Parts: sequence; structure tokens; C-alpha cells
Amino acid sequence: MDIRIGILNSPREINFETSQAAADIEKLVAAALESDAKFIRLTDDKDKVYIVPTVSFGYIEVGSETSRRVGFVA
Repeated sequence: MDIRIGILNSPREINFETSQAAADIEKLVAAALESDAKFIRLTDDKDKVYIVPTVSFGYIEVGSETSRRVGFVA
């Protein structure tokens, strides 16, 4: 699943792929925002950890869980 996080006052995004389900990511972000948590912690497919302050969220885009096709379509 592809995750894109837009950061306020920054022209760059955080992009990574994770094996977590879209519903799990959505619940984690919603819970952090509702409880006024200082940050969220996400892990990508390569076990790299991303700790992002919640006050800096511009947007969070959670991609679909479908896998990418490889090869040619006839």
C-alpha cells in the first residue's frame, strides 16, 4: 500500500509503501488526531520507521491495496 503524507510549509512529501491495511492506517491517524497526540509512528516494507508530528499534517493519502501489474497487457 502506498502512503503519501503532505507536510505543511514544505514543498516535499513523505512517500513510502507499507504492508499495513488501509483501514489500520486510517484508524491510527484518526485516533492520533482525535486524541491530540504529538506524533504518529508508521513503518514501511523495509522496516524503516517514520515518526511524523501531527501538527505538520497537510494531508495523508492512503493508496489502494491492489498490487501493481508487471508486464504487457494484450
